[in-house]
Amino acid sequence: MKTFLTKSLLSLVVLIALTANSFAAKPSYYYQIKIYHLKTKAQETVIDAYLKDAYIPAMHAAGVKHIGVFKTIAIDTAEQLVYVFIPLKKLTGLDKVDELIAKDKQYLEAGKTYLNASYNDAPYTRVESIILKAFSAMPEYALPKLNTAKSERVYELRSYEAATENLSLNKIGMFNDAEVDIFTKLNFNAVFYGQVISGSKMPNLMYLTTFNNKADRDKHWADFGLEYKKISGLPQYQHNVSKNVTLFLYPTDYSDF
Repeated sequence: MKTFLTKSLLSLVVLIALTANSFAAKPSYYYQIKIYHLKTKAQETVIDAYLKDAYIPAMHAAGVKHIGVFKTIAIDTAEQLVYVFIPLKKLTGLDKVDELIAKDKQYLEAGKTYLNASYNDAPYTRVESIILKAFSAMPEYALPKLNTAKSERVYELRSYEAATENLSLNKIGMFNDAEVDIFTKLNFNAVFYGQVISGSKMPNLMYLTTFNNKADRDKHWADFGLEYKKISGLPQYQHNVSKNVTLFLYPTDYSDF
């Protein structure tokens, strides 16, 4: 009897441990968004070649499975922006992958035009870098499930700035508690939701949703508005966004997203 009880108790402990583990929160990914500012078509050609033939293959070889590259749909004639989305399992991975690709001979050869550009023929005017931590409601990025050609797609990158850190955390809580569920229910094909932990517009959060085309995007947002009304007026969620910046992007033909 004693042996039976001991085995039963042990089985119960194991079951509890397995159950607890199954409900344990997944660790959140970290994301880097690089933004290349370009003024000429020649710069864009160099950046495209570098990302497609050197950077993305090297990052894949370094263990980063997917890299996103996006360009603005509404092009400012004075400047083109190229967004590079880099998902990492750990924040320390940011340094490690850079160190790895710096030793990759194929990368160094394929990217030499970009890497060895002269001071008076730079491939960009400036490069920005934003670091984000994924929301707990979606701790990992996702590949969009769309059925149109990449050139037809509309990707919507939004940045929600807040007046204070606490109000920004309140908006993130609103996403984790309700908004992510609405986006998922309505099939917004979100790539990521993230809190900006390093950037020039803090405090803020960013997220990227994807659509087959402009009409598909507009239909989704009309449906979202009906659902959002149910929570937007709740007193605990007031004044948590001071500025909303929306950018419309499309993926390059060599983007993994």
